[in-house]
Formats: sequence, structure tokens, C-alpha cells
Amino acid sequence: MDPLAPDLGVGLVGHSFMGAAHSQAWRTAPHFFDLPLQPRMRVLCGRDPSRVAQAAAKLGWESTETDWTRLISRADVDLVDVCTPGETHAEIAIAALDAGKHVLCEKPLANTVAEAEAMTAAAERAAEHGVRSMVGFTYRRVPAIGLARRLVEEGRIGQVRHVRAQYLQDWLADPSTPMTWRLQKDKAGSGALGDIGAHVVDLTQYITGDRVHSVNGLLETFVTERPVPGAGSGALLGGGSTNGSQETAQVTVDDMTAFLARFGGGAVGVFEATRFATGRKNSIRIEINGSLGSLAFDFEDMNVLEFFDATEPDATAGFRRIVVTEADHPYVGHWWPPGHGLGYEHGFTHQVVDLVTAIGRGEQPLPSFADGLQVQRVLAAVERSSELGTWQPTSTDAELLERTTR
Repeated sequence: MDPLAPDLGVGLVGHSFMGAAHSQAWRTAPHFFDLPLQPRMRVLCGRDPSRVAQAAAKLGWESTETDWTRLISRADVDLVDVCTPGETHAEIAIAALDAGKHVLCEKPLANTVAEAEAMTAAAERAAEHGVRSMVGFTYRRVPAIGLARRLVEEGRIGQVRHVRAQYLQDWLADPSTPMTWRLQKDKAGSGALGDIGAHVVDLTQYITGDRVHSVNGLLETFVTERPVPGAGSGALLGGGSTNGSQETAQVTVDDMTAFLARFGGGAVGVFEATRFATGRKNSIRIEINGSLGSLAFDFEDMNVLEFFDATEPDATAGFRRIVVTEADHPYVGHWWPPGHGLGYEHGFTHQVVDLVTAIGRGEQPLPSFADGLQVQRVLAAVERSSELGTWQPTSTDAELLERTTR
């Protein structure tokens, strides 16, 4: 920690799961990394005064607000961190950027392509005045993922041919699991597709340095109604029903998605995202096959990257298990001695490091809002494909449309 570094006042909107993870990162980053700016946890915003006060005391924030517009207007806030449901991302982020505040926004960037386009336009306007913005695809910051990208960039697996990506969870497999905002399209935008599918879209594009250009997919909802938590005999939510004394609400998003993808460089991808994979808690599986080798990663063994070098003799060739804890691996040199693994929370810390470093240098942090918009276009194309039963381009560009419909 550099006591002479200029302050960067941070205001966080939202204090549940992601808010807690981001708070831990803002607290930790300056203690392990030398940053050009000193993050100050100025204000935490939440709707309920009592709950936000408790969260601020627990998570380490100096003060609280119950209205995000007041947070944005504060002179001691230089950066706004948006950890709210997707329905509010565009409004908050655009207002913050227009007010001259840097913005970190949780993924997916928005609930619709139109919202993401508006956010990207606001980010580009703000960047002309030195105001920076970034979307929070934190799994990019896992050291093993960084090593995978490095190996692809170095040509170690040759030309990328196949991309396989899964994000498997099981927290909704039980039909009695109560209703949550993540199951309502007006709040979340989509279900497994946007909540976790967005991550593997971004990860595979990040590792390969290529982009998804067209998709052919399907969406499925296995449980169409969920019990309303704490409901009595009042009104039903969102077209639900009454099952005996239990009120239910309609699930309006997908429980799973599966889709094929074509990448611009010629690779073919297979993607799956589900919250119904019983026994899988947070399994992100990525495999990249190239002309000279392969890479494989599973987040449930997150400190390991598997690497296959196809140029080795057949008698000794095989997947090599690389424990990604060496000092020259991405980010790792700032933490523990080799062999001492990192965890889920470290990706958020690395995100803060990269964001603050970019702001301090006057550079555009990555992934940008434009990157988030591109992922949003992939998600929208999957939804269209599921509805229409055909391949769909991720862009309306005439050349791309011609290419993907040959």
C-alpha cells in the first residue's frame, strides 16, 4: 500500500452476494498489490436503511446511502461499482458516466442489446474526458485462465479448431427452491444463459482471442413455477398459481441453454450452461483443441491447467497437469509461495487491480463495455435461434449475415 498514492473514492450499489465479493476485493487489493491510486471505500448503497447500515459495518464501508442518485452526486465518489440486478445496470451506469464517474458494472452488462448499446455509447462519450468503464467478467482473472490465454497467444496449441465450454450448477434442481429475481426476465434478462452462460462466452473469446460470429441454440425451462418466499394469501406474482396453501410465481427465464457456435477464425464451439446439473456446484469447464495441442480447465480445480503438446512423441505424449501457483504465472507473484492455491475471491481482487491500474495510467480497462455488448449480442442471438430454430448471426452486419447463411 502506497500512502502517497492519490485517493480513488469508491461507491458500491448493492450489497448481497456480488456486493460482498466486490467489497472484499476493494479491501484487499491495495494490501497485496502496488496501485497507482488508493481505493477508499466511501459509501455503500442499498434500499433498506437498516440492512445497508449492517452491511456497511460488516464489509468496511465508511457511510451509506439509500438512493443511488445521491451516491453518484457525492464529491467524494470517483468510481461507481454496480452490483445490482440487471434491470438497473443501464440507468445507474449511464448516469454515473455522464456525471464523470468511472464505472465497474457486473455482468452481463445489461438485460438487452439496446441497453448495452446505450451503455457502450455512454462509455465512449465518457472516455473522451478520461472517464473509464469496465464490465465484471472476473473469471478472466483466474491465473490458470491467464496462462491459457498466454499459451494460445504464443502459438503453443497452433490454430484453434474446437472450443468446448460448460458452466454447470445445481442450485435450482430442487423444484421447491423459492422464487428469486434471477428467475424473472424483467429483472434478470435471461436465466442460465445470461447468469452463467455469459461467463463461458467471454472466457472462450478471451482465451482464443477470437469472437463468436453465429450460433444455433436452444433454451429450456424445466420448472415453470416456484414457491414465493414468505408468501401468505396475498396476490400472486407474475402469473403464478395457488397450490393448496402455497403461492407460486411464474418462472420467465431459461433453466438451461445449449448452443453450437462458429468463431470468426474458423473454430467451432459447443456451449452449455445449466443450473440443473445435480452434483455440480460451480463447474466451469473449458477445453480448447488446436492443431498443435490442447488446453483444459475446470474451475472446481481452479489452480490447475491441463496442457497437451501434440508435437511430442506418441510414446510419451499426454496431458500435462500444470499447477498454476508459480510467481511468473499471472497475478500469483503477489500472493503466496508456490504450491499455495488461490480461491474464488482472488479473481475479484485481480479485477480491482487491473481496473485501478488502468485508471491510474489513463488507459481503457478490459473487458470494456464494448466487450460486454458483444457478449450481449451473442446471448440475444442464442435466444433468437431458440425461438426460430435456425442459425443466427451475432451481428446484423450484411457480410456476416451472408457468411453464416451459406
